Amino acid sequence: MPTEPERVTIFDTTLRDGELAPGCSMTQPEKLRVARALAELGVDVIEAGYPGASRGDWDSVRSVAREVQGPIICALARCKRDEIERAAGALEGAARKRLHVYIGTSPAYREQQLHLSAVQVIRTAIDAVAIARERFTDVEFSPEDASRTELEFLAEVIERVIEAGATTINIPDTVGYAVPDEFSELFRYLRKNVRGIDKVVLSVHCHDDLGMAVANSLTAVVAGARQIECTINGIGERAGNCSLEEVVMALRTRAAFFNLATNIRSTRLYPVSRLVSNITGVLIPRNKAVVGENAVLKEDVGLPRSGLVLGKDSGPDDLRARIAALGFELDAAQFARVHAEFRGLVLRKKELFDGDIEALVLRAEGGGPWELTQLRIESGSGAEGARATVDLKHRDGRAVEQTSRGDGPVDASFLALTAATGIQVTLRTFEVRAVTGGQDAQGEAVVHVEYQNRTYRGASASTDIVEAGTRALLEVINRIELTRAAPPHA
Repeated sequence: MPTEPERVTIFDTTLRDGELAPGCSMTQPEKLRVARALAELGVDVIEAGYPGASRGDWDSVRSVAREVQGPIICALARCKRDEIERAAGALEGAARKRLHVYIGTSPAYREQQLHLSAVQVIRTAIDAVAIARERFTDVEFSPEDASRTELEFLAEVIERVIEAGATTINIPDTVGYAVPDEFSELFRYLRKNVRGIDKVVLSVHCHDDLGMAVANSLTAVVAGARQIECTINGIGERAGNCSLEEVVMALRTRAAFFNLATNIRSTRLYPVSRLVSNITGVLIPRNKAVVGENAVLKEDVGLPRSGLVLGKDSGPDDLRARIAALGFELDAAQFARVHAEFRGLVLRKKELFDGDIEALVLRAEGGGPWELTQLRIESGSGAEGARATVDLKHRDGRAVEQTSRGDGPVDASFLALTAATGIQVTLRTFEVRAVTGGQDAQGEAVVHVEYQNRTYRGASASTDIVEAGTRALLEVINRIELTRAAPPHA
C-alpha cells in the first residue's frame, strides 16, 4: 500500500528575491496584486520583502502583512538588531508571520565581505536568532552561500542556531554553484551530523546560474528538505531562482516517484505566471517549461486554448465566461474596465483570441495620475521625421496638450510625453511582440528606462504599436510619479 504523501511547504520569494532581477522592481500596488494572486495560488509562505533596504520596501511589507490573508507573511533581515526590529515593525499587521535572518558563512562571504572570523559568525547568528525569538515564534535562519561553506563549520552554525530557537533552517545555493549529487549529499550530511535537526524544517533555496536550480531543489527534497524557496517564472538575481511552476508540477507529475504533495492550485499557475510577466516586463519564452506556449501541461496549469473565442456580437456574459475559463478573477470595477476596452478592440479586430483577452485582463488594474486621452501622429518619409501630439489628463484636474517632433512616430510620442509630464527618462530598451497571430494582432510593447539611477519597466498592448509604446512609457511615468509622491513611513 502506498503511504500518504508528505507535504512540502512552498515558500515564494517573488516579491523579495525575484524583484532583484534588473528592471523587475514593482510598485506597492503591484506587489499587493501579486501577493493576493500568490495567496489564491495556495503558496504557504510569501516573503514580502526586505524592510531594512529602504522606506519603500518597509511600506510594501507592511501593506502585504496587513492586507493579504492566508499564507504566512515573511520578511528578511540580516543578523542585526536594528534590521530585525525594523522587520518586526513591518510585519505587525500579519495574522501569521515569520522572520527570516541570514549571515554569510562561506570563507568568501565571512572573510572578504563581512570581515568576521568563524567564531564571530557563529556568535552573531546565535544572537540574531535569540533576538528574533523575542518577537517571533516562527524564525528561519539561512547560512548564506551554504553550498560553498566547509561542512563541519556549516553543521556547527546550524546546530547552534537550532539551540537558539530557529524553527526553519534554509540551505541556499546562493551563487548557483552546486550540482545535484553533491547538493543531496550536503543535506544527508546535515541530517546525520546536526543534533536537533529533526526538530526543524529543512528548506532549500537555489539560484539558476548553471541552469540547475529546479534539479537541485528536487534532489534536496529527496534528501529530506520539506520547504522549497522559489519564484514565479524563476525570476531573480542574475540567472534567476528555482521556478515555482516547474518544481510544483514536477512533484505533481512525478508523484509516484517523489510521494510528496503541495497546497498549490495548479490551474492558477498560468494566470499568476502571466500576471508576474506583465508586471515585471519579463516575457515568457514559448519553450518555457510548464507555462510556455509550447508546453504540454496546458490544462493542468490553467491554460485552456480554444482559438477564436469572441467577436463583435459577443456580450458581457460571453466575455466574463471566457475570462473565468482562462483562470482570471476580476471584481466588478475591473471587469467594467476590461469590457469597455473589449468593445473598443472588437471595432478594430474582426476576431479576438485568448491572447487578446489576456492582454486586456492583465492591465485591468492599470492607471495612475496621468491618463492618455488622445494621441495624434503625423509621419512621412521626408527629412522632417514625425510629429506627435499627446493629450493628457491628470487626476488633479489638469489637462495638458504637448506636440513634439522626433526621428519617428515612437520617438516623437515619447518626447511629447516626457515634455508634458516633466519627467525626463532615458530609454534603454524598446521591444514589441505580437500578442496573437494575424495582420490585425495586438502588439505588446515593453519599455525599460532609467530614472535617477533606477531601472523601470512598462508594458501595454494595442493594435497600434505606436500607441502601445506610448502607453507603456506612460505607465513608467505614472510609476515614477507615484514613487516620488509616496509618504514616509511611520
